[in-house]
Amino acid sequence: MKRVIVLYGTPEDPAAFDRHYAEVHTPLTTAMPKLAGFEISRGPVAANPTADAPYLVATLSYTSDEDMAASLGSPEGQAAVADLANFATGGVRLLTIDVQTVL
Repeated sequence: MKRVIVLYGTPEDPAAFDRHYAEVHTPLTTAMPKLAGFEISRGPVAANPTADAPYLVATLSYTSDEDMAASLGSPEGQAAVADLANFATGGVRLLTIDVQTVL
């Protein structure tokens, strides 16, 4: 399973971030083709005490590399990525991981 982990820094206006994320960004994300799962964590997010904790963490799941590439490269995926500039004023980091279930 492939996952994209999205780490959002603390926004300048948390209420505006939350509103945009719920009303605009989430519908853009859920419209992405080949998306097998979409989860968010609204904190508190545990982090190194000397580092800033993410404000929000989103996880997008895919069944394969091909599905992930097709989803992110689709018009819907490109719209979701382009939308980050509209609300992620605290910065955003994207990590791609390959999940191997052990238990």
